[in-house]
Amino acid sequence: MKLSVAPLLCCLIIPAAYADDNGGLKKDTAPPPPHALDDGYRGAEDARIMTVEQAKEMHDGATISLRGNLIEGSGGDKFKFRDKTGTIDTVIPQAVFDGRTVQPDNMISINGSLDKKSNPAVVRVDRIQK
Repeated sequence: MKLSVAPLLCCLIIPAAYADDNGGLKKDTAPPPPHALDDGYRGAEDARIMTVEQAKEMHDGATISLRGNLIEGSGGDKFKFRDKTGTIDTVIPQAVFDGRTVQPDNMISINGSLDKKSNPAVVRVDRIQK
């Protein structure tokens, strides 16, 4: 019995000894200042990012994913969203905010669907990510 427990114990201890501590957040360098960030994603120039200009050209009911700022509230659940290419009206129910506060200088991502039946077109937002 002692002979079978010793190899099992060694198998459990050895992997922990070789574990490398490389994961998580490293605080050895300072983050860039907020005004220096272009769109929140660094090193992803070749990634396809949808803009407000492109979203306005899409068909009714298209799934929209944008990155920018909520700049103004028009009362109730209507807001103006802006990125580098322009602004678009959005409809964001209070439930989507889920108790989070968003300020005009916060870079956020919104996901929703384009409603071109409204004049002007609006994005009906179903998810916000800070």
